[in-house]
Amino acid sequence: MFLRTVAAIGASLVLSATAQAETPLPFALDWKFEGPAAPYFVAIDKGYFAEVDLSVEISAGSGSLDAIPKVATGAFPVGFADINSLIKFLDQNPGAPVTAVMMIYDKPPFAVIGRKSLGVEAPADLAGKVLGAPPPDGAWAQFPIFAAENGLDMASITVEPVGFPTREPMLAEGNVAAITGFSFSSFLNLVRLDVPEDDISTILMADYGVDLYGNAVIVNTEYAAAHSEEIKGFLGAIAKGWTDAIADPAGAITSLMERNPAADPALEQRRLQLTIDANVVTDYTVANGMGGVDSARFASALDQIATTYEFQSAPDAAMYYTDAYLPEGGFPLQ
Repeated sequence: MFLRTVAAIGASLVLSATAQAETPLPFALDWKFEGPAAPYFVAIDKGYFAEVDLSVEISAGSGSLDAIPKVATGAFPVGFADINSLIKFLDQNPGAPVTAVMMIYDKPPFAVIGRKSLGVEAPADLAGKVLGAPPPDGAWAQFPIFAAENGLDMASITVEPVGFPTREPMLAEGNVAAITGFSFSSFLNLVRLDVPEDDISTILMADYGVDLYGNAVIVNTEYAAAHSEEIKGFLGAIAKGWTDAIADPAGAITSLMERNPAADPALEQRRLQLTIDANVVTDYTVANGMGGVDSARFASALDQIATTYEFQSAPDAAMYYTDAYLPEGGFPLQ
C-alpha cells in the first residue's frame, strides 16, 4: 500500500511538473476561425505545441491590422498579420517592439472581387464604379499600389467604406460593383450568398503588378529576445500544423469545427484549399521551404510601397522581418 501511494505521488509530481513546464503563449489571429486558421488548431490537437512545452491559446481577430498593436504593446507575444501593414506601422511608430518572423502567405491574397453582371472583370472596369472597402482591410491598404500599377485614376472610383459583415452582402445585392478583400474569403462568402460562381470575378492583385508579400507570424521583439527557444518551438509547431493541413485538409477542418461548430465544413475546407493552392504552396516555398522571404523581392516590395506611401524614415528590411528564429532553409512543406 505504501509503495503504491509513493508511486502515485511520484506520478502526480511528474504530471504537475510537466504541466508547469508548459509556457503560456497567447496567439492573436487576424480574422475569425475560418478555414485558413485550421492549421493552428491542428498544431494544438496533435500536440505539436505541447511537444515544445507551450500552451497556446488562439484568439480571433477583426482584420489584417488587428494583431499588430496587440503584439506591439505586449498584450500578445505572437500574432498573425499583414506584413505590409506592419511595415507602415513601424515607420509611423519607430522602435515599436514588433517584427515578422515567419512568412505564411508567400503570395498575398489581396484582391478586388467584382461581379461580371455589374461590369467588373478587369482592373480598368473599376472606373466609374462603386467599390466597397472596409477601412481596416489589408487588401484595401494595398489598393493604391494596385491602382498605380494599373493606371487607375482613384478619382474615377467611388469608394464606399463598409464593415466586414456587410461587405459581401452589399456586393451580392448590387449596392456596390466590387469590393476589396482576401480572395479566398470574399469569393466563398459570395458563393454562400447564392451569387453564381461564374458571375464572380476575382482580380488577384499579385497577378496585376503588385509585388508584395502577405500575412506573416509576428512577435513582440522584447518577448522573443528573452524567449528565443519558445519562439523557435512555436514556429516549428505551426509549420507542422500547416504541413498536416496541406496533406489532409479535411482532417484540419475537423480541428477547426471543434472551435467553430456553426461553420460550414465543406465551405471552410474549400477556403483552406484555396489558401493552400494560391498563397502558401508556391514555386518559391516548394523550392525554398516555408517561412522565409527572398531579399530581392522584399526590396522590390518596399520600393513599391514607397510609390504610394511616404516613408518617414528610409525603409530598412531588417526592421520588418528576421529569419533568426527559423531553421536554415525554412520549413519543408512535405
